[in-house]
Amino acid sequence: MATAYQSFNLHTTPEKFYIEACDDGANDVLAIDRVSTEMTLTGRQDIPPSAVTRPICGIMGTIRLVAGMYLIVITKKKSVGDLFGHAVWKAIDFDVISYKKTVLHLTDTQMQDNKAFLSMLNNVMTTDGFYFATDYDLTHTLQRLSNTSPDFQEMSLLERADQRFVWNGNLLREFLAQPELHKFAFPVIHGFIVMKSCCINGKIFDWLIISRRSCFRPGVRYYVRGIDSEGHAANFVETEQIVQYNGGKASFVQTRGSMPFFWSQRPNLKYKPKPQISKNTNHLDGFQRHFDSQIITYGKQVILNLVNQKGSEKPLEQAFDKMVSNLANGMIKYIAFDFHKECSRMRWDRLQILVDAVSEMQDDYGYFLVDGDGKVLMQQEGTFRSNCMDCLDRTNVVQSLLARRSLQSQLQRLGVLNVAQRIEEQADFEKIYKNSWADNANACAKQYAGTGALKTDFTRTGKRTQWGLVMDGWNSMIRYYKNNFSDGFRQDSIDLFLGNYAVDEADGHTPLHVQKDWKFLTLPIIMVVAFSMCIICLLMAGDTWTETLAYVLFWGSASATTAAVILFNGKEFVDAPKLVQKEKMD
Repeated sequence: MATAYQSFNLHTTPEKFYIEACDDGANDVLAIDRVSTEMTLTGRQDIPPSAVTRPICGIMGTIRLVAGMYLIVITKKKSVGDLFGHAVWKAIDFDVISYKKTVLHLTDTQMQDNKAFLSMLNNVMTTDGFYFATDYDLTHTLQRLSNTSPDFQEMSLLERADQRFVWNGNLLREFLAQPELHKFAFPVIHGFIVMKSCCINGKIFDWLIISRRSCFRPGVRYYVRGIDSEGHAANFVETEQIVQYNGGKASFVQTRGSMPFFWSQRPNLKYKPKPQISKNTNHLDGFQRHFDSQIITYGKQVILNLVNQKGSEKPLEQAFDKMVSNLANGMIKYIAFDFHKECSRMRWDRLQILVDAVSEMQDDYGYFLVDGDGKVLMQQEGTFRSNCMDCLDRTNVVQSLLARRSLQSQLQRLGVLNVAQRIEEQADFEKIYKNSWADNANACAKQYAGTGALKTDFTRTGKRTQWGLVMDGWNSMIRYYKNNFSDGFRQDSIDLFLGNYAVDEADGHTPLHVQKDWKFLTLPIIMVVAFSMCIICLLMAGDTWTETLAYVLFWGSASATTAAVILFNGKEFVDAPKLVQKEKMD
């Protein structure tokens, strides 16, 4: 495999950026012209002595904003661990550097827009969860990597990467077009990776989780639901659990993703907006595209639909069930499990009902297993595709239970566990296992919903606690605020970063300047004033109680009426995305 360089120095002059490869034996230097934006390979002898030098950890890529081109570099990284002898890193800090030496050529409006776009880029890059390796392909599962051709093995990391999970793919387009530059860049995934060295029965083994978040239908909780016309599902995440012992390796893969038909749930100030299933769309076409690609990539599919089978979620469950029946594909099995109903009143032991129901299928699908000599002993022939409404909290709980069941068999096959032993009995490892899966839940939730996951007390301890319920309530409040008043900006940030919206430097107009309706400013002011007057009337009573009551009723009614009007027009008061057209979001 053609590996990428591991360490760099960035030399800056007024005319060019020089990115020097600092690996042993390397003499390559990437020169980027700050005026023409041309990228060429040169040598160390061409770096001017006057250049300002600093070390960097890698190149995320380049992007065009209102002020022109920008270079995005990784300035700080943190070691996650070693994966089969390959260093895996977490990108911690980034820098966005302008090609232009000044922005004085911009108008005040353009400067504001450019500043807003820079803020969007920083919003994405400060969302925790960017990982990379310079000599290992993190975008593929162990099984996919084992089933590749010699030609594939010779490709660069950029060429061979699974594009679903390359979050800097849009930023690296210039690099992809020039094969000689491939060693200067590497794919960066977004999601979660944890690596632990564990010990059971005195036997030390490596255990890890890799969650890869797809960039094909990216976005935030309420603005991106369902699928697009290509069959890409919102919040699609591939989670691989890997264990290595004594040269042997085992891998178990699961997926999660939004219910794969056309539906939306736009925020409107209500705590839970009512989901809407599109009435004027051919659902089956996109639905089939989604599962065709899933079957090609993962084999047989077991759908675990964990949504409520009553209330506003019921029509979605019925639609999903009906589409699976209409598709009539023998490779797809559908199981509906009303998580909240089954586990109500803290009866979390009832999750075992679901695990037992799918145990035979899980045994049939197996997992990927390689012995110490590199011989493939088993292939995983199908995956569990879990979903709830957000594919976060309920989904992660179920995935952790299925992963534990697979790990039980894997550790026995690898010789770590004895036949009669159970993972649950290994107290030290069980604590590592539960906390790691809870951390995975939090990472996925923060990236999609903006807060940590709910129900992680069960994942961490195996039971629900009163404190866990309190924390769920707090996170739900934070989610409500972010989903209604900051997620439009977050959605725009992701669309800009991934190239779903491209800034045209020549076009002086951007969609950022949206005139708000008069109601947006007037009604909240009226409501606050009326509510304040109501409180003042209560605190400063009039001469008679009837006079006080009349004032309180008047201002209270004005406050309540205004609040009702605001709620009725809720979609006009939320922070909506501005960059991508509405039909692309629904």
